[in-house]
Amino acid sequence: MSTKMTGVDQQLIRDLAGILNDTNLSEIEVELGDLKVRVSRQAPSVQAFAAPPTYAAPVPAAAAPTAGAPIAAPAADPSKNAVPSPMVGTAYLAPSPDAKPFVEIGQKVKEGQTLLIIEAMKTMNQIPAPRAGTVTAILIEDAQPVEFGMPLVVIE
Repeated sequence: MSTKMTGVDQQLIRDLAGILNDTNLSEIEVELGDLKVRVSRQAPSVQAFAAPPTYAAPVPAAAAPTAGAPIAAPAADPSKNAVPSPMVGTAYLAPSPDAKPFVEIGQKVKEGQTLLIIEAMKTMNQIPAPRAGTVTAILIEDAQPVEFGMPLVVIE
């Protein structure tokens, strides 16, 4: 008798779809022996990255400008100079809730300098600057869930 599954386990697919909804992920893949199941959905935010946003990047409350103060304008094409998320997880702009952010708009950074951290599977992953330059926009908020490839910070 073969141990291979001949039909599709619909409950497994429903459970995986439920996990997608509960965690805001866009894709999940499970491999059980010879069976490989991938459930994905098209995240509406992914298409927004193809065109420059028409709104100002979020600014943490501590760094929010006062009334009448200028907000740093996003680059003409933020996706061109944006640092993409290398993983799915929760992004944090500072090493702890009470600490100063790793970087701020207008700050010069060196290649390899930590820009933020992404928590994935209870592991804190430092995200380094891929090149030296000036931070012109921070495209996420503190403790925001992020997807793979999502632009995080713009370095000009």
